Amino acid sequence: MTRELGRSTDRERLELALQLGHLAEFELDLARDVLIVSERLSELIGLPVGEMPAQGGRALDRLIHPDDVEMVRADQAAHLKRTDVVERRYRLIRPDNGRVLWLRSASRVIRDPAGQPQRVSGVVEDVSQHHLEEDQRAQLMAELDHRVKNVLAAVQALAAQTAKRTTSLDSFLATFSGRLKSMASANELLTAARWRGAAIDHLAAAELGPIAPGQASWEGPDLFLTPRAANALSLALHELAANAAKFGALSVDTGHVAVRWSALPAGGFQLTWQESGGPKVSAPARAGFGSTLLAQVTGRELNGETEVDYKPAGVQVRLRAGPQALADRPEVMPEAPAPRMTETVSTSSGPASLKGARVLIVEDAVLLALELETGLSEAGAEVVGPAYELEEAMALLDRPIDAAVLDANLNGRSVAPVAEVLSQRKIPFVFATGYGETGGAPGGFEAPVIRKPYDVTQVAAAVAALLADQ
Repeated sequence: MTRELGRSTDRERLELALQLGHLAEFELDLARDVLIVSERLSELIGLPVGEMPAQGGRALDRLIHPDDVEMVRADQAAHLKRTDVVERRYRLIRPDNGRVLWLRSASRVIRDPAGQPQRVSGVVEDVSQHHLEEDQRAQLMAELDHRVKNVLAAVQALAAQTAKRTTSLDSFLATFSGRLKSMASANELLTAARWRGAAIDHLAAAELGPIAPGQASWEGPDLFLTPRAANALSLALHELAANAAKFGALSVDTGHVAVRWSALPAGGFQLTWQESGGPKVSAPARAGFGSTLLAQVTGRELNGETEVDYKPAGVQVRLRAGPQALADRPEVMPEAPAPRMTETVSTSSGPASLKGARVLIVEDAVLLALELETGLSEAGAEVVGPAYELEEAMALLDRPIDAAVLDANLNGRSVAPVAEVLSQRKIPFVFATGYGETGGAPGGFEAPVIRKPYDVTQVAAAVAALLADQ
């Protein structure tokens, strides 16, 4: 009685294991040349339950994907010559609906005392979803590679065009840095919308919010741009804002910029940039890169045209975009970008001085860490580190530190443990991060945030401001 109960329990365990593992069992009777199809195998591959002619072990060849038939045949022939378990992956086409399945099978040959194969027993697993995910992952990596190369090419072109139209290194660095930040802002918005596009009002807020708080307004219907159009409009708004800050309405406290847009009846949209309350305007003696970008690149990228009118009362720009510039608005829109913390630091009193300050640098990107070390040292700081890993940073906390610059993510690990110790010791710190959080500092810490890409003068000024408040 006990023995029968044991057998029943073993069978029940086997059934449970097959069920939980989503496995289908099969058996090939070589002596009778019969393939035994179980209920689970029938559900999986679409063959009727029961026995069917094995045809010398080739009964399923007609269902195996043509590209995998020879591999499976060779594997089967080799399998019969050995006794160990053999695993294989192959594609099978269901005879009832034509669906292609990726199968993973494991089987063992059962032999008679003379060593001759008598049966083949095994299990089959449907791994189609796994292969689908692998294909999707490969496609995503290819798309990421494509986008990264496009971004690098755009940065390279931006650097070259900026260099051709600037007369000093300082001027180049300032201009190029601003344009790079504009690209980063657009990229942040595109990433938030999973690269489906970006809303015009979000682009306007990202470009005008930090530069002209209280001196700029923007309004228009909800329009959603394609990634290509969003990048082009972001750069255009940046160039207009930078020019207004240098020579136009935003160069004085009484100036104002109004941005308005509307949908066009034939598709696309029109955007108007209007400056007022600034110095008297006259057309520039020569066209800079910003003018070239507005006249050529923006129009082409938006499948439209751009008109710039240098009216004495203020510059007016009319930008028309074709229907190709608009994308379908997603059902769930990302939130509008929050004002950036410590994005722009006033340097009207000259370069920040960190003379004698001991500043810890925690940054996992070596080039950025070296740039920070050089810039902060030139500002008079005594650099502690840099630390590239979390453990390195924690080990440096025993040294005297007056302030710190923290990257939010260190090779996939949060810098929060370092920030927590610094916070407990009342040591001020600033986050320098590439993450696009809109809810303040990472981890909820009370600390200024500088978004990458940045220039070192921003970081130095932010650290100097922290120390001045101590």
